[in-house]
Amino acid sequence: MPRKQKGRKRKSVRKMLTFTGFTARVMMSVMAALLLLSFLALVANPARVWFFTLFGLLFIPLLIVNFLLLLWALKRRSKTFVIPLVAILPSFFFIGDYFRVSGTPDLQPSRDSSLKIVSYNIGRFRQGSKEFKDRDLCIDSLFAFLNRQDADVICLQEFYIKDLNRLKPFLSKHLKGYKAEYFLFDSRYGNFGNITLSKLPVIGKGVIRFDGSANLSLFTDHRYKDRKIRIYNCHFESYNISLTGLLRSVLNRNKDEIMVVEKKMESGIKRRPKQVQQVLEHIAASPLEAIVCGDFNDNPMSYTYTKLMKGRKDTFREAGRGFSATYKLLWPFVRIDYILCPDEMAPCLHTTPRVPFSDHYPVVATIGW
Repeated sequence: MPRKQKGRKRKSVRKMLTFTGFTARVMMSVMAALLLLSFLALVANPARVWFFTLFGLLFIPLLIVNFLLLLWALKRRSKTFVIPLVAILPSFFFIGDYFRVSGTPDLQPSRDSSLKIVSYNIGRFRQGSKEFKDRDLCIDSLFAFLNRQDADVICLQEFYIKDLNRLKPFLSKHLKGYKAEYFLFDSRYGNFGNITLSKLPVIGKGVIRFDGSANLSLFTDHRYKDRKIRIYNCHFESYNISLTGLLRSVLNRNKDEIMVVEKKMESGIKRRPKQVQQVLEHIAASPLEAIVCGDFNDNPMSYTYTKLMKGRKDTFREAGRGFSATYKLLWPFVRIDYILCPDEMAPCLHTTPRVPFSDHYPVVATIGW
């Protein structure tokens, strides 16, 4: 090969390598910046800057991408490894919200000084696994699972019954020994809302309704031996979108549908902080210790979680093991269901059974003191 041709080839290779290196730096910088933006979702009020919530939702996928870019740079012995490394380092403070190697070791709670709670969004008995083609079979299996838990208190969100007059017979058939407190919205399709079932004496109850929303927080006061405990059964605003509908709109490049989805997401995201503030103000005005549980519709990298965690413990962080995700369709990336207890209490056990009765998984926790 003539020298000129060899020289041109070497220059071409050098240009390609330079271009590849430049492209890699740009890609790493963009991915690192997006991951760093996800940390701002913890403090940015969505009522003012709603889109930061989306960065928080993408925390785990962005972390994985940055980790893969770090490995790629190390393999190439490139100094660009510093870019994803700097972005990843703060993540070690938050990864425990999503995955834990082990919970509290060898701590066996006593039934005399502990409370067992189940929180479960049951999806109106209509969003279970495909293996339940018969709705009645899904309902029977779901309540059989709840009975096996033998919990002191069960908090259900998105409970549904067509005829309210059938509620007491329905509960008597499926859950014996529990007293039910509920708030259900009436619609032409039936009644839906939150219901709290308790084996403990209920000495007070009420509901916090959210303006312009079919979501709510039901609170019940329980006497447990010499203690009085208030439990908030919350269902905060959802994103009001269908994942399949969103995917279809993107694939079809339908701008009108995408804009409708964006508006729905923005509306839901902006409503949540106001609803959270209502609950926090209610807690502040109560003299009772407060346990807050339910479907928050926000992951741990969120303003919602940050606000509700002040002065409280997350039972998963204290006593969980493995993946914490509770939303089945995006497992193991999304945790939106929680049980939070006061700092003075001690979570002993936390599990998230992967049962197929809803699009959510239940949260089961034992809390001692």
